[in-house]
Amino acid sequence: MKKELLLLPLIPAALIFPQLVAAADIPTLSLSLGEAEDPDSWFTGLKIIALMTVLTLAPSILVMMTSFTRVLIVFAFLRQALGTQQSPPNQILVGLALFLTLFIMMPVWQKIDTEALTPYLNEEINQSVAVDRGIAPLHHFMMNQTREDDLILFLNAAKLEKPEKVEDMPLHVLIPSFVISELRTAFEIGFLIYIPFVVLDLVVASVLMSMGMMMLPPIMISLPLKIILFVLVDGWHLITANLLASFKF
Repeated sequence: MKKELLLLPLIPAALIFPQLVAAADIPTLSLSLGEAEDPDSWFTGLKIIALMTVLTLAPSILVMMTSFTRVLIVFAFLRQALGTQQSPPNQILVGLALFLTLFIMMPVWQKIDTEALTPYLNEEINQSVAVDRGIAPLHHFMMNQTREDDLILFLNAAKLEKPEKVEDMPLHVLIPSFVISELRTAFEIGFLIYIPFVVLDLVVASVLMSMGMMMLPPIMISLPLKIILFVLVDGWHLITANLLASFKF
């Protein structure tokens, strides 16, 4: 049972990069403490420890460098606008956001696979070239979603000059600029989602007050109306379609 649980985190990687599963020889990894006669083995051990440290931060790094932030925040705004409290539950929203992120980022993953991972596994390029080629598609994706004002903000804070080419934008400037740009875009979409539901709440509250039913909470009437309105206009389809259209490639 423990062996199967350890294999679960490899499922998303297998879906994105099937070449890893198709590899004939799967290397094993073991760590031990002892005296090293060769200095190269000492540096190899340090590289492995550094890699394992980076892997622990990989989920948060990938979440902030992909479309996940925008998608999840928009879905959270949608649930609040509907007023359905915990329906859909957080697990459903996070799962849907993850699979939409995989769908949106699939062209980027495929480019990384074609230009970096496959040549590296075939020993056509070295590790440094593979890293540079692997970062380039993510860099291009984030640059297309990031506002220029946000980039200038962090460039000025870092006291750096604006590079002549977008490919030369440093990652430590691009990533926080991308994140706050994603937050702004998600809040703009959330505001547009709120408008029809707020109008419906105002209409229901005005009708109840005109009828003298001030003791009846308007939410009891407006909630089912908002749900049926959302279903009739095929809300999930509209929200998803506009989310997909909001990303630039």
